[in-house]
Amino acid sequence: MKLYITGGGTGGHVTPGLAIARYFQSKRPDTEVRFAGTATGIESRLVPREGFPLDTFEAVGLRRSLSLSAIGYNLRALSTANASRAKARKLLRTYQPDVVIGCGGYASFPVVSAAQKLGIPTVLLEVNALPGVTTKMLARKADKVLICFEEARALVGGGEKVVLTGSPVRGEIVFADRRKAREKLGLADDEKLVVSFWGSMGAKYMNEHMAGMLALETQKGTRFRHVHATGAAAWQWLPQMAREQGAQLENSTIELTEYIYDMADYMAAADLVICRAGAATIGELCALGRASIMVPSPYVAENHQEKNARALENAGACEVLLENETTPEKLLEMTERLLSDDEKRAEMGRAAAKLAQLDAGEKIYQQILEAVHR
Repeated sequence: MKLYITGGGTGGHVTPGLAIARYFQSKRPDTEVRFAGTATGIESRLVPREGFPLDTFEAVGLRRSLSLSAIGYNLRALSTANASRAKARKLLRTYQPDVVIGCGGYASFPVVSAAQKLGIPTVLLEVNALPGVTTKMLARKADKVLICFEEARALVGGGEKVVLTGSPVRGEIVFADRRKAREKLGLADDEKLVVSFWGSMGAKYMNEHMAGMLALETQKGTRFRHVHATGAAAWQWLPQMAREQGAQLENSTIELTEYIYDMADYMAAADLVICRAGAATIGELCALGRASIMVPSPYVAENHQEKNARALENAGACEVLLENETTPEKLLEMTERLLSDDEKRAEMGRAAAKLAQLDAGEKIYQQILEAVHR
């Protein structure tokens, strides 16, 4: 079986593809996998790190404005997409995959579109409740459209080819062992660990608040260990901003990193996770049964991250803090309150675990096979 998996720009479009690749290889060890994405997105680091070959294309998203500048931008974007699609056709003819799997993001458009033109089976995975523009554009000609939220069904056209599977979770997340993870990270039995991240690209406004929170932690002498992934955009300036506000980062319990590559270990070891509310992140939190504070991004289509987060909040699995209500003081207050209440966090973890879709990988595997066998 030859898989060609495409998607990128953010971790939320890359990690599901990696989960699918690993699941196929666990079921069929002879499975061959190639990925496609951009040379600048997080896929350019994550995919090679996992040992898979990555073909890169130039790709940019479309703007929804009708202004003259937006129209000019979109014309250039379409020209870029056409050139990338031509390159994709050549690669597909050479590689001859059995199926092309699009995991979202504008980076997936050239390859999926080219595959559909060539008659290669295509399967789309939409992890969000509100499908992206790329998924909507490609869904009509796709052989299967796999969704993680029922609300997405009508928005991608409905019909028998739209199947609710849930979001795939990487095996290292599903089988992560908390005790072993804490030993690996050198955590004492009574030491609390907070893991925070706003996404692979970073989030300027929230990282500014995080800089303030880190400063407050060192000024108050908090006792928990805190690992924060800044994302690519904030890595250059966040440490200095935190220092300017009084954070003592050296010889402290605070660890800053651009990206957490061993996320399974860190999340398994964590007592509390502070994050956005993307579908892939939610799937991993539920699989691990972790308590969380979610600050949904307000910059996504139809505010779908808040809807994701509220669903978990209503189930008792997380606490939600809206971005426009966030301050460094509020972040630290919520963190300290939850860390001081072991039973509350345990209840949140149990509630999250009840929402886990641990069979999503098998469902996706079967749907892809069905698309191929057709």
